[in-house]
Amino acid sequence: MSQQQSQEETGMMPSQQQQPHVLLVSFPLQGHVNPLLRLASRLASQGLLVTFTTFRHAGLRALPDDDDDGAGRRIRFEYLRDVSPSDDDDARHYQDPSEMLRHVADVGPAALAALIRRQAGAGRPVSCVVNNPFVPWALDVAAGTGVPCGAMLWIQSCAVLSLYYHFYTSPEAFPSDADPGAPVVDAPGLPTVAADELPLMVRPEYARNLWGDMLRAQLGAVGNKKTLSWVLVNTFYGLERSVIDALRTHTPVAPVGPLLEHDQDLHDGGGDLAVADDDDDGSGDGCMAWLDAQPSRSVVYVAFGSLVSIGRGEMVAVAEGLVATGRPFLWVVRDEVLPEGALAACGGGGGRGKVVAWCPQGRVLGHDAVGCFVTHCGWNSIAEALAAGVPMVGYPWWSDQFTNAKMLVEEYRVGVRLPAPVTRDGLRACVDEVMSGPRAAAFRMRATAWKEEATASVADGGSSDRNLQAFVEDVRRSHEERESEGAGGRIDSSGGIAIST
Repeated sequence: MSQQQSQEETGMMPSQQQQPHVLLVSFPLQGHVNPLLRLASRLASQGLLVTFTTFRHAGLRALPDDDDDGAGRRIRFEYLRDVSPSDDDDARHYQDPSEMLRHVADVGPAALAALIRRQAGAGRPVSCVVNNPFVPWALDVAAGTGVPCGAMLWIQSCAVLSLYYHFYTSPEAFPSDADPGAPVVDAPGLPTVAADELPLMVRPEYARNLWGDMLRAQLGAVGNKKTLSWVLVNTFYGLERSVIDALRTHTPVAPVGPLLEHDQDLHDGGGDLAVADDDDDGSGDGCMAWLDAQPSRSVVYVAFGSLVSIGRGEMVAVAEGLVATGRPFLWVVRDEVLPEGALAACGGGGGRGKVVAWCPQGRVLGHDAVGCFVTHCGWNSIAEALAAGVPMVGYPWWSDQFTNAKMLVEEYRVGVRLPAPVTRDGLRACVDEVMSGPRAAAFRMRATAWKEEATASVADGGSSDRNLQAFVEDVRRSHEERESEGAGGRIDSSGGIAIST
């Protein structure tokens, strides 16, 4: 076969054929997909060939077409399974999150093994597989198919990672069926955590469900360097210094965050590969233009993530509370229809509010008009708000959000927690406290300091940038060793890399 024929069949130029190839495997929820896609952008900007894969279904925004900026940086997109909305038999697996988890575990391993084989057959063998939570089998498949390097992107905080890790290694230190209200007092690097501040999967009533079992399998790989060489974390060292230092005595955690939608350089406009929008300007129903017309630090931004549904009664209370603040507000209400009472309340706000189904959250938080973020305390949202220097009102709902709310109030000290259930007066009081109360200036000052530290961590030579560079060099070394020894060789690439602080 001639060199020209080989290039035509693989669809790749010689420079691309020689690139180490990283395959990123995501659980098919938007909050999982987004940070892994942002990591994909950073890896591609380092000259690696990157393929991103997950399961396609109606509840997940469509992945973009393969992205090539003409300068050798390339991200490829392939679905493990492409579910058509008309395929009722397959689509039903994605309507309930627990059924989705079960289905993905059932069909994912074989689909991923086939994908890895296809990549090798196309002349781009996979050098490293990176997964995120709830697809633990991806690293087992990688090891079984001879991929020399395995890594995990932990998409929650390092504090939550530490709680899970210590729960699975020292369960006696955590609440039990016999003592469900016991606090966790001796997690290294962390303050005392009350039972109702713990992530759900370490609480007795949830620890043995399917989600808990998957996390147990995921973190069980931490001590197995044959399958897991790196634990990349979407955080930055200055934010979680004490818990990172403590956890590093057990596992090589490497902060590479914050992974943000607006720090990518694959698109001239800094757009987010993780989302797509029908608006020409990608602003989400004109919300950026609306923000441009608002005074500095005047807007209350409200978003409860892609999964949280607070119910009709609380939606009415949120609407009434926002109107009662007398401030302009931008409220993301995803696929739900606002109840009549909420619509009436918003309409009574004198035109000060704007309700949209989606917005580019990173751009919104970075806008000068935003003065406060009312959030469900998902880690992506917390990280984005800290990186933008925006104080918060936290309203945690499930999973890791209770721990995140504790940390933003007590450790990061950039906001307050809204009592549940939300009421009109409760929301108004919390927003007022964050934006104009006696502590408002201190909240803003600390938020600005976290913004500066986050910016420094991802800048050239910053702690997160150095960790990413070390990971990239390890992937390159694994690739070169396999090339020199012949495809299919098993290489342990876990040693010799200094993780930066």
